[in-house]
Amino acid sequence: MTKWPLPVSIVSCLGLAVLGAAFAPLPALSQSADLVLCDRLAADPADPDKPANVTGVDHVAPSDIATAIKFCRIASGSSRRAAYELGRAYAAGQQLPAAVAAFRKAADKGSTSAMVELGVMYAAGSGVAKDNVEARKYFERAAAAGNAHGASNLAALSGGTGDSSDPAQARSLLAKAADGNSAEAQFQLGLMMAQGIGGPQDDVGARAMFEKAAAQNHPGALEWLGSFAANGRGGPADKEAAKGYYERAAALGDEDAKAALERLKCPMVLTTKKGDVLTHLCF
Repeated sequence: MTKWPLPVSIVSCLGLAVLGAAFAPLPALSQSADLVLCDRLAADPADPDKPANVTGVDHVAPSDIATAIKFCRIASGSSRRAAYELGRAYAAGQQLPAAVAAFRKAADKGSTSAMVELGVMYAAGSGVAKDNVEARKYFERAAAAGNAHGASNLAALSGGTGDSSDPAQARSLLAKAADGNSAEAQFQLGLMMAQGIGGPQDDVGARAMFEKAAAQNHPGALEWLGSFAANGRGGPADKEAAKGYYERAAALGDEDAKAALERLKCPMVLTTKKGDVLTHLCF
């Protein structure tokens, strides 16, 4: 997923088909070779438009940028997903005006991931003039269509910039996306519940959301669920369960979970009178 120079709270969505035998009926979901290659090099793992059989990449590799642009440009004529992926490829190559144009094309065709990217660019002033009003419009469009990042970014924009976005509205939109079994929406809703953003603090509800997202192997949800289990938030304390959640999150690359595992191994810290750490005691 594309990284923009934004506060960490605002997140971006941005990482050959074989023809049948002669006279065989064409599958309804058949794709052009251009789109298949575009997907292979530039598909976003979190894009709701991405087919289940496409893995996606967190970032378009520098060595793949030119090739991705070539094939995604061709495929974008008939595919909004390819138009979005073309924007990702341009952005990876720091061709920001071209990225904005590609994202606009995809957003106009209904790509919620492209809407989020445009919102992020307006919020950051990256490739366009900084404009929180425009950013909010794109986030709202994405959120209304069920995109979890769009909903969570509404709350982040409000909290970080003083914009008039409504965290309660963002929480409501996230709840709808969570009901649709979006792991990201469940995780983001859990965070809002845990922190009392857009509504009352609800540790029990937050834990339930983290459990649903963790069941889909969401690393962030697993890490937070480990913390809740370790500290008895929203339910009983269970150190062994916490360890298991942290281990699963760590295996998925979550750095906070890796650090939490070390703290479980070495829970006691010896310090000087000034508070400087002398050593950790491990058991």
